[in-house]
Amino acid sequence: MHRATTPPVGGKQPVKMTKGEVPIYRPPSRSTLHDEVVTLRLVLKTAIRHDWLAHLPDLSPPYRIQGKIVHRPWFSPAEYKQLYQATREYARTARADHRWEAEQLHDYVLFLGNTGLRPDEAGNLGHRDVSIEEEDGEQILHIEVRGKRGVGYCKSMPGAVHPYTRLRDRPQAAPSQTLRARRRRGEDLTQPAPASEFKYPDLTDKVLPGNHIKMFNNLLERTKLKLDRDGKPRTAYSLRHTYICVRLMEGADIYQIAKKRRDDREILRRPHQEHP
Repeated sequence: MHRATTPPVGGKQPVKMTKGEVPIYRPPSRSTLHDEVVTLRLVLKTAIRHDWLAHLPDLSPPYRIQGKIVHRPWFSPAEYKQLYQATREYARTARADHRWEAEQLHDYVLFLGNTGLRPDEAGNLGHRDVSIEEEDGEQILHIEVRGKRGVGYCKSMPGAVHPYTRLRDRPQAAPSQTLRARRRRGEDLTQPAPASEFKYPDLTDKVLPGNHIKMFNNLLERTKLKLDRDGKPRTAYSLRHTYICVRLMEGADIYQIAKKRRDDREILRRPHQEHP
């Protein structure tokens, strides 16, 4: 509180000028105070490890960490339907040399929207980490996830099974049959590559190889889904928030969602934090 109310002595002081050009002290922002408290806490923890202090002082702020409610962008059920219909149509009408990427993007949207995986977790996922299991009369995916919270396990919605099987069974052109290699050899690019030159995924291969960010963003722009109603840009991470929000709208337990999606349940207890 002293830091927020007392101007520093010497050096450059954060001031703002009034109409009469009279400098008025401007206190540091909430984020600046938070950064300074975090740094101070690290210093004190070092002192604890060296036995210079007997205990760690309580540095929790006497106010809320987040000053306002912030909602992360997501797709409503109608918008999500519009999105995967657009990716399906694009995969159907794409040029021959772009069709594989377009089909991958369509299954990418459906896979993330029905599993709730983070984009980095989906990028690390291999076919050996996914199995199709029967549960309550429906087929779902059992996934071994490796991401920012270590190794965990999650179960998908039934809607993720068909996109995964297409990803698993879709052949990819061998390096000798890529568009650049065929152009170099002077082949007719309007004709597909020979079937014998296609490679099917192995167990050690990635479920979602490659990067579809540019294609995904271009499709969001074309369908006018890039910005939500608050003007915030949607990204691939919005598919995870879409999964969570749709499950909550269906009446699922918030703590079970947090556990299955490897989230901190304490975050979900604090509605002022950034979380749908």
